[in-house]
Amino acid sequence: MLGLALATACARADTDRHGPPTRDIVGWRQLGAWSGTNSLLTETFTSDTGSFRVHWHVEETSPQDSTLHVVFRSADSGNPIIDAVNQRGPGEGVATVSAERPRWYYLGIESARGAWTIRVEEPLFGERAHDGR
Repeated sequence: MLGLALATACARADTDRHGPPTRDIVGWRQLGAWSGTNSLLTETFTSDTGSFRVHWHVEETSPQDSTLHVVFRSADSGNPIIDAVNQRGPGEGVATVSAERPRWYYLGIESARGAWTIRVEEPLFGERAHDGR
């Protein structure tokens, strides 16, 4: 009985020291990249996680303010799922957004008076290796 208690205590101490394996973002997978000067509906793409990183850039092509609006839409129904970017004027940024579940999507990109580029990535999850030091 004492041996079992000692073994359990040692195993617990080892787990506490190293911690349970964690699922971290270990990389990003590109789902698509688009550019243009007009509004666009993209081709469909699938998501395994429902989480995204959207890199966007817009430059004005006229003296009036440009606009860029990016919405993730359900490929099944066409309904809007995520309002990802809503920009007036030139700019760039990275938006991190999530939906309630993985599914098929497409982007509805509404643009006026601007040249834009958009890249959508999905996180890759994994366990970080512990080097045992």
